[in-house]
Amino acid sequence: MKKEYMEISPKVVCKTIQQYNMEPISKENMQKLIEIAEDYRKVKNYVYQRYGGITSLEKLYPGYTIQNEMTECGLRERLGLPSVYYYLAIFDALSDIRSQWTRVKTTILKRIGQNEAFTDEERHYLRFVLKINKAYDAIVNQDTVRLSIDLQNQYEMLAEKTNVKKLNNYLRRLTRKYQVKLHTDQMDGFSTSRKAYRYAEHGIYITSKEKRKRIFIPLTDSNSYNSQLYVKLYPKENSIEIKVPINVKVHEHSDYTNQIGLAMGMIIMFTTDKGHQYGERLGEYQIKYADWMRDQTGIYKNNKEMNPGRKKYINKKKRYEEQLHSYINQEINRLFRMEKPGTIYLPKIRGNQAVGAGRKINNYVTLWQKGYIRSRLTQKCKEHSVKLIEVRGKDISNECCSCGNTGEKKEGVFRCPVCGCQMGEKINTAKNAIKRGHVK
Repeated sequence: MKKEYMEISPKVVCKTIQQYNMEPISKENMQKLIEIAEDYRKVKNYVYQRYGGITSLEKLYPGYTIQNEMTECGLRERLGLPSVYYYLAIFDALSDIRSQWTRVKTTILKRIGQNEAFTDEERHYLRFVLKINKAYDAIVNQDTVRLSIDLQNQYEMLAEKTNVKKLNNYLRRLTRKYQVKLHTDQMDGFSTSRKAYRYAEHGIYITSKEKRKRIFIPLTDSNSYNSQLYVKLYPKENSIEIKVPINVKVHEHSDYTNQIGLAMGMIIMFTTDKGHQYGERLGEYQIKYADWMRDQTGIYKNNKEMNPGRKKYINKKKRYEEQLHSYINQEINRLFRMEKPGTIYLPKIRGNQAVGAGRKINNYVTLWQKGYIRSRLTQKCKEHSVKLIEVRGKDISNECCSCGNTGEKKEGVFRCPVCGCQMGEKINTAKNAIKRGHVK
């Protein structure tokens, strides 16, 4: 008897790569691309306005009703926009609206948890309603809640134990407070499906609004892809950037078994719980970038005749960022090679905020590439099957990793007055990251 084997697909992770035009795009072709981007924006705003309110909640999932209504409304014909762009704009807008509703619900859930006046039964009811889209939709639209038999029974059981009228009014009030209809003024790009482009002759042909005519753009590489692309426009530079999402195979490393804690810094990118440092020149790169940015602002304000021009400014700013990002990626790769992590514990850090130490220091803090560093670390963890665990960051640098008491920090050194522990401030933080990560 012949045995049948099921082929298991390898684990993959999505990453985004970029492609660029080899030579400046002609004004005629750039104008055609701008027209597509402008119509793309108009379609998104139409969807935002028509379906961004509470009355359209039931139509958002899975969205076929909206798609059919948008087909029949005649907007595509009035704009003369090819269907490959029209429907992608609709789907992009719907995704944005769904994300907006997710943020609203997350905010309401946070408010529920913070409201000490609620009983456990009231919180249970509110969380149940927010979890069930049909129930939430009915309540915010002041309609009767009608669910499947099992969910309906559960809803009615929870409703019996609470003041439903009061809680429903609470949900409606917070929804009105946090829910806003989206709008965009940006027309600097658009998505395009496989049907709307073709790679050939060391470039890409992109469908235009003219029938049977495509715009040819020579590229700096000869790679071709078969996925949905995003074309970002830079009209002042007569250039574009094509963002390509691709799936790459996840690397499995049998020797990546270590558990490490990391402390992120603005001068030194990462310090491990063992005291190893990665990205020691990060501060040098960031200070150089921040100083140049501040000088450019001063030149423009104080002497516009010395202003080198917008194009030169953008190009040099881009070079600084590319150097900085290249260094960050190199050091993260080095961290993986040297530490061989199976699990990484990283403290959560708040957004960049001015520290009140003078305009120059505040400028360095504001331009800290923390978000980029975190996103690249997250991506590398996915690509190498490394588990990344974010731990609570509050007071993590003030807590002694040995006894848990509050210590003192001075000139990069942590000292505990209780147990006498003394070590580098960042090492202490990294050790606390592992410690907090192991607490259930």
